[in-house]
Amino acid sequence: MDIHLKALGCRLNEAELEQWSQEFRALGHHITQDSQHANLIVLNTCAVTSDAARKSRNLIHRFHRNNPEAKLVISGCHASLDPDTVAQTLGVDLVVTNQDKDQLVTSVIQQLDINSMPMMATEPGEASLFSRGRHRAFIKIQDGCRYRCTFCIVTVARGDERSRPEQEIIDEVNRLSRQDIKEVILTGVHVGGYGSDLDTRLYELVQRLLSETDIPRIRFASVEPWDLPDEFFNLFENPRLMPHMHLPLQSGSDAVLRRMARRCKTAEFRGLVEQARTAIPGFNVTTDIIVGFPGETESDWQQTLDYVETIGFGHMHIFTYSPREGTKAARLPEQVPDAIKKQRSRAMHELADRLKQQQLQQLIGTSAEVLWERGQTTHNENIQYEGYTRNFFRVRTETPPTIDIENQLLSVKVSGVDQGTLEGRLIEASINQ
Repeated sequence: MDIHLKALGCRLNEAELEQWSQEFRALGHHITQDSQHANLIVLNTCAVTSDAARKSRNLIHRFHRNNPEAKLVISGCHASLDPDTVAQTLGVDLVVTNQDKDQLVTSVIQQLDINSMPMMATEPGEASLFSRGRHRAFIKIQDGCRYRCTFCIVTVARGDERSRPEQEIIDEVNRLSRQDIKEVILTGVHVGGYGSDLDTRLYELVQRLLSETDIPRIRFASVEPWDLPDEFFNLFENPRLMPHMHLPLQSGSDAVLRRMARRCKTAEFRGLVEQARTAIPGFNVTTDIIVGFPGETESDWQQTLDYVETIGFGHMHIFTYSPREGTKAARLPEQVPDAIKKQRSRAMHELADRLKQQQLQQLIGTSAEVLWERGQTTHNENIQYEGYTRNFFRVRTETPPTIDIENQLLSVKVSGVDQGTLEGRLIEASINQ
């Protein structure tokens, strides 16, 4: 059977797709990028914003319209918040909520009466990283969150914290390493809360990954800043841990952070960033910002702009606040008018672009190790490759058609910046052809 898997939203959704892909393939099925000719389509939906929920609904309709013969399975946060409505949507054959998604493949096989056969003819070590190529993989280490930020619907949709056993994660990383995956990203709803139900911590998990695997690169997805112990950045003395973290700030105003029920205030966040940058040269901090949160005054907004500029983030995800039914923030007074939210979003995007450009300019003339992804032929018959530096800046280079650098860790000398992407020339000594 040809199966098409699609995720909207967070990296955790993508990690779950990879897990399902492995399980479907082990039963003899084929993962395809072609949704219009697939026999089965599985969509992992998102509901972090109203717009994400709308996109989820639209994609359900589009999949059925373009391929009405395919079985359609819907999971994820949008499906979990309103499973009955999703189940009644035209074309949907099965809804699997977040609480049951670890058993999604089993549910699909049993409830949709799909024949399967054990994997017999697959090449040894073949990877199934359909969404990321043969380069990197998202590793789901936990699900759920114990906290209730007032704007967040995801904690409602995902439920209580559930951590995967350390050995299970280590075994998965080693399996991917044998498949020549070069980088793993540890992901979850509340990554920093890993182990709260297993009498362990994220710190111990990372220690074991560094000592019991040989994957060249380990990176974190989003980690709440209040979860990191004082000794956490000592881990980065091991060069296999990438010098980059996505630490969600959400606002630069302590008054707004209180209304959000965030557990890290601006002074604590600043201290954390300074600690990281002092301990690890070139450490890149990226973040999330919500603009137009209920009650955000002009003074709050200006504080956020000033704070963001002084911190100097390498990249920012900027969200315009929209009420989500089922969250406390949706009932808060002093909702900010849409016109003001749009103005603030535009200003924050301009600031984010300027800050990123400043950091990229500082890298010109330096050398950087890059994990190179699939190349494309250019007009002059060279091959153009892109990839990410250790501190998560995107880089572009060109090679002659005789040199294939895909999925290799090779260094460049950075020569310029073009539309938010570094440009560089391969350092010949690093090419191991």
